[in-house]
Amino acid sequence: MATLEESFPRGGTRKKSDHKSEKSFPQSVEQDNLFDISTEEESTKRKKSQKGPAKTKKLKSEERERSKSVREKFEILSVESLCEGMRILGCVKEVNELELVISLPNGLQGFVQVTEICDAYTEKLNEQMTQEEPLKDLLRLPELFAPGMLVRCVVRSLAITEKGKRSVKLSLNPKNVNKVLSAEALKPGMLLTGTVSSLEDHGYLVDIGVGGTRAFLPLQKAQEYIRQKNKGANLKVGQYLHCIIEEVKGDGGVVSLSVGHAEVSAAIASEEQSWTLNNLLPGLVVKAQVQKVTRFGLTLNFLKFFTGLVDFMHLDPKKVGTYFSNQAVRACILCVHPRTKVVRLSLRPIFLQPGRPLTRLSCQHLGAVLDDVPVQGFFIKAGATFSLKNGVLAYARLSHLSDSKKVFKPEAFKPGNTHKCRIIDYSPLDELVLLSLRTSIIEAQYFRYHDIKPGAVIKGTVLTIKPYGILLKVGERIRGLVPPSHLADILMKNPEKKYHIGEELKCRVLLCDPEAKKLIMTLKKTLVESKLPPITCYADAQPGLQTHGVIIRVKDYGCIVKFYNDVQGLVPKHELSAQYIPDPGSVFYTGQVVKVVVLNSEPSKERMLLSFKLLSDGEPKKEHAGQGQKKGRGVTVGQLVDVKVLEKTKDGLEVAVLPHNIPAFLPTSHLSDHVANGPLLYHWLQAGDILHRVLCLSQSEKHLFLCRKPALVSTVEGDQDPKNFSEIHPGMLLIGFVKSIKDYGVFVQFPSGLSGLAPKAIMSDKFVTSPSDHFVEGQTVVAKVTNVDEEKQRMLLSLRLSDCMLGDVASTSLLLLSQCLEELQGVRSLMSNRDSVLIQTLAKMTPGMVLDLMVQEVLEDGCVLFSGGPVPGLVLKASKYHRAGQEVESGQKKKVVILNVDMLKLEVHVSLLQNLVDRKAKKLKKGSEHQAIVQHLEESFAVASLVETGHLAAFSLTSHLNDTFRFDSEKLQVGQGVSLTLKTTEPGVTGFLLAVEGPVAKRTMRQTRKDSEAVDEDEEVDPALAVGPIKKHALSIGDKVTGTVKSVKPTHVVVTLEDGITGCIHASQILDDVPVGTSPTAKLKVGKTVTARVIGGRDVKTFKFLPISHPRFIRTIPELSVRPSELEKDGHTALNTYSVSPVEKIRQYQAGQTVTCFLKKYNVVKKWLEVEIAPDIRGRIPLLLTSLSFKVLKCPDKKFRVGQALKATVVGPVSSKAFLCLSLIGPHKLEKGEVAMGRVVEVTPNKGLTVSFPFGKKGRVSIFHVSDSYSETPLQDFVPQKIVRCYVLSTEEQMLTLSLRSSRTNPETKSKVEDPEIDSIQDVKEGQLLRGYVRSVQPNGVLFSLGPSVTGLADYPHVSQYSPSEKDLYNKYLPEGKLLTAKVLRLNHRQDLVELSFLPCDTGKPDVFPASLELPLLKQGERKREAKEKSQKGEGKEKNSQKMKQKKSKGQEEVQLPSKEKREPQLPPGKRQGKRARRESGSEQEREDKKPRKAGPPEEDDSGVEVYYREGEEEIEEVDVLPKKLTRPAEAPRLQLSSGFVWNVGLDSLTPALPPRGESSDSEEDEKPHPATQKKKSKKERELEKQKAEKELSRIEAALMDPGRQPESADEFDRLVLSSANSSILWLQYMAFHLQATEIEKARAVAERALKTISFREEQEKLNVWVALLNLENMYGSQESLGKVFERAVQYNEPLKVFLHLADIYTKSEKFQEAAELYNRMLKRFRQEKAVWIKYGAFLLRRSQAGASHRVLQRALECLPAKEHMDVIVKFAQLEFQLGDAERAKAIFENTLSTYPKRTDVWSVYIDMTIKHGSQKEVRDIFERVIHLSLAPKRMKFFFKRYLDYEKQHGTEKDVQAVKAKALEYVEARSSVLED
Repeated sequence: MATLEESFPRGGTRKKSDHKSEKSFPQSVEQDNLFDISTEEESTKRKKSQKGPAKTKKLKSEERERSKSVREKFEILSVESLCEGMRILGCVKEVNELELVISLPNGLQGFVQVTEICDAYTEKLNEQMTQEEPLKDLLRLPELFAPGMLVRCVVRSLAITEKGKRSVKLSLNPKNVNKVLSAEALKPGMLLTGTVSSLEDHGYLVDIGVGGTRAFLPLQKAQEYIRQKNKGANLKVGQYLHCIIEEVKGDGGVVSLSVGHAEVSAAIASEEQSWTLNNLLPGLVVKAQVQKVTRFGLTLNFLKFFTGLVDFMHLDPKKVGTYFSNQAVRACILCVHPRTKVVRLSLRPIFLQPGRPLTRLSCQHLGAVLDDVPVQGFFIKAGATFSLKNGVLAYARLSHLSDSKKVFKPEAFKPGNTHKCRIIDYSPLDELVLLSLRTSIIEAQYFRYHDIKPGAVIKGTVLTIKPYGILLKVGERIRGLVPPSHLADILMKNPEKKYHIGEELKCRVLLCDPEAKKLIMTLKKTLVESKLPPITCYADAQPGLQTHGVIIRVKDYGCIVKFYNDVQGLVPKHELSAQYIPDPGSVFYTGQVVKVVVLNSEPSKERMLLSFKLLSDGEPKKEHAGQGQKKGRGVTVGQLVDVKVLEKTKDGLEVAVLPHNIPAFLPTSHLSDHVANGPLLYHWLQAGDILHRVLCLSQSEKHLFLCRKPALVSTVEGDQDPKNFSEIHPGMLLIGFVKSIKDYGVFVQFPSGLSGLAPKAIMSDKFVTSPSDHFVEGQTVVAKVTNVDEEKQRMLLSLRLSDCMLGDVASTSLLLLSQCLEELQGVRSLMSNRDSVLIQTLAKMTPGMVLDLMVQEVLEDGCVLFSGGPVPGLVLKASKYHRAGQEVESGQKKKVVILNVDMLKLEVHVSLLQNLVDRKAKKLKKGSEHQAIVQHLEESFAVASLVETGHLAAFSLTSHLNDTFRFDSEKLQVGQGVSLTLKTTEPGVTGFLLAVEGPVAKRTMRQTRKDSEAVDEDEEVDPALAVGPIKKHALSIGDKVTGTVKSVKPTHVVVTLEDGITGCIHASQILDDVPVGTSPTAKLKVGKTVTARVIGGRDVKTFKFLPISHPRFIRTIPELSVRPSELEKDGHTALNTYSVSPVEKIRQYQAGQTVTCFLKKYNVVKKWLEVEIAPDIRGRIPLLLTSLSFKVLKCPDKKFRVGQALKATVVGPVSSKAFLCLSLIGPHKLEKGEVAMGRVVEVTPNKGLTVSFPFGKKGRVSIFHVSDSYSETPLQDFVPQKIVRCYVLSTEEQMLTLSLRSSRTNPETKSKVEDPEIDSIQDVKEGQLLRGYVRSVQPNGVLFSLGPSVTGLADYPHVSQYSPSEKDLYNKYLPEGKLLTAKVLRLNHRQDLVELSFLPCDTGKPDVFPASLELPLLKQGERKREAKEKSQKGEGKEKNSQKMKQKKSKGQEEVQLPSKEKREPQLPPGKRQGKRARRESGSEQEREDKKPRKAGPPEEDDSGVEVYYREGEEEIEEVDVLPKKLTRPAEAPRLQLSSGFVWNVGLDSLTPALPPRGESSDSEEDEKPHPATQKKKSKKERELEKQKAEKELSRIEAALMDPGRQPESADEFDRLVLSSANSSILWLQYMAFHLQATEIEKARAVAERALKTISFREEQEKLNVWVALLNLENMYGSQESLGKVFERAVQYNEPLKVFLHLADIYTKSEKFQEAAELYNRMLKRFRQEKAVWIKYGAFLLRRSQAGASHRVLQRALECLPAKEHMDVIVKFAQLEFQLGDAERAKAIFENTLSTYPKRTDVWSVYIDMTIKHGSQKEVRDIFERVIHLSLAPKRMKFFFKRYLDYEKQHGTEKDVQAVKAKALEYVEARSSVLED
């Protein structure tokens, strides 16, 4: 290579003077060096300096241009110069399971995916995927390909990766590589590559990718190859072969191949083989002639006409510098550019023997860093070459010459310049070492996986966080994985919270497999930071060695511990701990890091024994079970330690004392000084949390007991805790905790372990009934030593506050509050670390935050629940007090303020109080005193709002640790006023201002009032009137005053009078005549001056109006009036409820009197409007008396505004309460004929409703009066509390009789009355068809209610045409309350008897018993006889009298009717026997033959189908037999199968297939009436009857043997399916049979049987059953049951088919939402299936969602391979034609055909669609366009024929002739072209 430049002069002939040429050579190198860095300036300088004649200049410039073009011509390959479709020779570099890495010329690299080998191999792979089992005859890629193999490739795509690098995707598929060859072009001797596609009897079929050609490799030709190259094994599908064509038959239709090594390696492409530049293939060896020698390479001439290039990398290394023009050489084609047709060749000898693999595949110095490597040449678009010390040529790609494009300097790569670089790869195809000059690569610690050793500590950058672990980038090409179990010392649930993408982490290598490029690491801190020697192989494990490992399995016999490099050992059970551990699983866990000592190691057997009992200093240490750590020895009582939570127990936390993980216990009560905070901290602490500064309280053999109480910790830290008894003296104050509580006192323990007793007498300043009321176990207390007994080592303590004060009350109180809130803040931080978004949101919510929420519901206790918080599921609640008397309803939006967050119940307490929501921005001063109102109470602190500003402040409820007991009278209440001194002026992180409560004397009670004082308990007082001291005044009633309006409220106006006195004007005192619906207070505006008269004075505390003589009158709020009448007259009204009882005051109002009142509010809980008639007279309007409109009653607050004037009628005073009861709908008297609103209070099944009205009145509604049209479930829509509109039918009894029929309540609507009211027998007519409800089944018939007091009887012959042997069937099919239609047969007015019939022939409805029961028919004669007998005997009378009695006693339920047994003896013996005999010998003929006839119209005879359908408008009588889901209209979709089976197949044909009626003369006779039936039959007649019965039996037997007969019973079906077990149609008929009888479970069971029985080979049959089962579940099952069946169906069938069937089922049953969701699932799972996209498109178009369908088409084209695009576009266009917009469909076709005008299939579809959906003109236009295309004659003939057929069908004779003329014209034009 050193002589490269000399050997390649510029071209042309050598100059005579060698000396000159040598001299000029360096210049030429400079000029022709491969950088273009000469600027214009330099060129001009050069021009000036040249003194030769102009000609010389011209020659030089030409020479330079020529040189430049030559350089560009020989520019070596780069990724940019590749293009799709380029054929190129490659060498297999690496073989992975799913792809090949291919080395390409000039240091390039590409990838071949497993699906790009050949079609046959891809099919096998798909088959393997479907079976989910490996196929025996399918080889893996590593078995098919070996590194070094030369392969012909074609560039499939040039993609750009996420990092911006280009990735070259290649294909080896012969169909792509040899696509350029045609069958005609194949010639003997051609060298091709192919893949084995199948093994035949006499050889192999080889896929050579040439269309229309079958290539065959005979067995004898393959033997040598199999023996030498394949180790004697047969060739397998996908094996890659270099083949020679031996013989070509039938114009290339069949070719015979050979793979002999000698033949293949000697193969040369010759001119006889007719190669062209279009079909020239890489890898062909050709004879060539050197045309031109340049310094960049050679130009060759080959195959006579073709020219190719050889770059310097592909010259024969031994012949470099010896090439000359016209030299004959052999060359191998490397690649052919499809567009420029540039052919690149190689002269390297290794390529000149096809089929031989390359031997040198790697470089021994891979990864070596080299200094001062000289540049040899530079290529602008590709890279630079370098010369290594051993003279080997090396190459660096352009991207590897610098760290980035920005810093790249071409001038740094002049020949001779040296650079530092690193060997990064080896290109086998070029035999070139590849270098990189990038700093990051040169300096990388680890360049290859081989460089990394297990146990090494390395750094990596987080690339991504996945469920399977964290991926780290360790080097340029090295990625490692940290499994989930190795993310930390403990198992992490949310690694993304700790680790972040891009973060650099320090980790340790667990395993590195360079061959598999597998690197596993750990982030366990203990392992990463361990200083102990790691074990990376069994030889490292020397006995006695201590190291860290990880438990990977916990077994009964011990623990298995894993180290590095998959080395693992066993810790036997006896080595787990010094103490015996019965169950290792309860102590150890998988993933736990442990310290172990090696006991024994056997490297040869790869076995190791370990122990957790660590030995050091020759002294065995006691160990905690499982963790090999020191026991309590390391911790002393009174020491402060850090602990880690291990697990929670019932009473506290099991923890480990760090750093030695010593086990200890921390009780819940010792987590905090505040009793309430202990459980809260316990709840939110979880395993793995670290607690700091925890005190060791005591130590026992088993456990350490710890304490985290801040008071005790600070005591121990300050050394204020006496260590022994001698240090204790009376009078000392000590801090301790309650150890135990006894009846006689409390035992208190101190941190040092000393304890004392606080007797009951000195436990508290208050009287102590029970010590447990005052203290709880574990509570922190301050104790004063009162008495010490040193001998007995006992002491007595006092816990009284007066004895134990530690400082002033305010500072202690503030300290306790701060501590409490600080702990709550700690709980918030624990919550914010949880995964749940709800909990994290709660942690962020702080008191004082204002939220916009939506009212969810108002609870009965007056609380309001809100939704619409930041996250769903958040409970936000406002108490009744905090609703602030506002009218709220579901869905309303409200602004609320957070008062506090309950972190245990996960509830947020909010308030609607306006002054809290709209806080005032006012600067507060520290230490200032403020009036506040208590808004919320917690156990240890209260939340109050400042009256002036609305800010929330917290103050401690306790002033001392011992101050825990309060008498009820001392307890604070919400709404109570307190005096607070502020300690902070800004709310901190807690959201509260911190404050201390002032003296208890300054507390004011919440303004609560009693009903007797004429104020509602929910009353909210105007803050303008309630807060602040009331000034004295000298006003008296009747005085005229002037004032200014301060504020206007809906019901009153606040006025400021002179001297700052506040007065009030009620809404009733503004106008004399108030228009209804207006708000009088709106007349007065703020700031307006008004003159008013004083009419009373309201006491601030009691809110009573005081008489002027009362001593407190001077401190009242003056009540004023501005009514003109009040101001004019001299006299005045005096409001005085103090001396006059409110009840007396409202007695002046009479019932029926009309009054004007003003709405104060709507009480949601009590459901009434609260109104005020005057300032001292209140009223209530029950909701039901506000309107007769349901709309108004549903949302009363929309209709009524607060402050609005209403005209109401006085109904009467509310008993014992000072309220008037009013009505807005007139006097509420509930008289007959009145319509009123009531509320359902009780629903009595089959009877009716009980309705209540305001003031306690109740009424009954019979089921016959619920609606004008009876229904099967008349009471279904009624629930207690539902409001109903009632019509009063009668008021005779205490309970009103009511009707809800709309014909009564809304007569003006004139609604259709389907079922008339029947109140007496007079309303019934003979022959009338009436509906009613079954009352009961009696021995002599069925009692049937026609109205509330009218009951009829249907005797058994008139109940059914069948005669069931079991009477229980009547109870089953005629339950109480069943709706039926009956015909009135007879009326007996005298005895109040109604005789009814339910027979189908009378009612036209189906029989009460379903046909599927196959009951014997009741003979017609028998029915008549029974009826006649009944009329002859006195039985009827007896019944009638019974009936009348029963009618008279309404309450009586059971009716005493004569039983059947009593009636039977009255029949003559013969008749009775005959009857029984006939019933018993109910022959099949009677059953089969009579059933169809007695059932009414013949179309109902086929089967029980009538049960399912409505006949016209008639209601189904038989509905109750079926489950509710079966009562569907006839349109309900039937289960349908792909095979064409429809569910109706079984339903229409389930009657016996007996001969038609016309054939049987016997049956005709049967139909005629028998006049002699009543007479006793003669012997002859009986004989004839017997013969007839025998004939009938033989006929039935013949019918049963008929093969075409349909089965009628489960047994028959069982016999059939046994004989044809694989017939899905039979199984489905069997299912339909059960469904007809509404036996859904049985139908399911049949389906399951079918699935087990049908052979697994019958895939379609099984699929039919699965689809039927899906249909069944869709119609009759639940969503859950359908989902389960679907999941199973997908497992056992081809998933796509099941998905498509279910989508069809959903669509047909109009479950469009479910269908859409299913399609979306399919698009994710089957995105490569065009059928799914097309189906979804059709679904959307059917749903008129054209826009969505267009988007689906776009997505389909993005997801599907290019070859499918045309089909999909055409299908969508067809769908548009059929279901969507025809114009859009045309546009799609036109667009497609403009791109692909020669696609005759698309033209054909377009023509079909236009014929169907377009006009004749459009069709002719398309035909005209098609016949003028330049297509093959065969295709043109097809279109002319179609055109002709179309015109024959739709056109005239003239049109037909015109088409023929055009066809003739085309033929003539075609023949003339051929002649030319």
